[in-house]
Amino acid sequence: MKKQFKLGVIGGGFMAYAIVKGAIESDFIRANKIVVSDCNAENLQKFKDYGCFTVTDNKRVAESCDYLLFAVKPQNFPAVCEDIRDCDCPNVISIMAGIEKKKIRAALPRVEKICRVMPNLPCSIGSGMVAADASDYTEQDDLQFFAGLFDALGAYLSVDESKMHAVTGISGSGPAYVFLFIKSLIEAGKKEGLTEDEACVLAAQTVAGGADMYIHEKATTDIDTLIRRVCSKGGTTERAMQSFEKDGFTAIVERAVEACVQRSKELAE
Repeated sequence: MKKQFKLGVIGGGFMAYAIVKGAIESDFIRANKIVVSDCNAENLQKFKDYGCFTVTDNKRVAESCDYLLFAVKPQNFPAVCEDIRDCDCPNVISIMAGIEKKKIRAALPRVEKICRVMPNLPCSIGSGMVAADASDYTEQDDLQFFAGLFDALGAYLSVDESKMHAVTGISGSGPAYVFLFIKSLIEAGKKEGLTEDEACVLAAQTVAGGADMYIHEKATTDIDTLIRRVCSKGGTTERAMQSFEKDGFTAIVERAVEACVQRSKELAE
């Protein structure tokens, strides 16, 4: 039976809004083909302003859409399951961190296929990273739907679910690491006499430019070569890199990612 909505969304938070906004503004889905449920009236108003249909009934969403997007916090998933346990959910998309497909199937036995996705915060401005395991799907219509839904958000990478914890540690949580690095550069610049505005511009554009250059050059130039291009022997950058090495910068990053991955695994239990 034909469903009323193409996309149903349970959870109206920031990332759900970014996905819906991108899909509408790219003309991939008409707003009147999207239904969103949330218990927060302020969250729902944002979707309503875009022309989406909004409700507070999770079951109504699950029963009326072709594709159901779970965009709730992992700790809220059990409560959602109580609402929709008896619903037929042929196509599920989950952006819940740490919640594996087998856990979703165990909680919702009437779910048929699941696309598990890990987006990140810059998706909200179209510069994000989306990693997805869509291996349950083989039909081109389904795969094209996922591509269209996420294309407006940034880069897309297909990965096996077994790597999703690592994805969480690198790109899912990674923007916070980048923001922290930028903040640290800003504070260091202020300490050396720059104004906050000057330090902000210098730090942010340098990080953005460095990332862009790596993406542009990586097919032909490895990252160690790029580092050496900036490090003149006996020069200023070399002295800074020696300081990073002395303080264990690489090990600090590795430990942070490891802690993030461990927490992701805990959420999966």
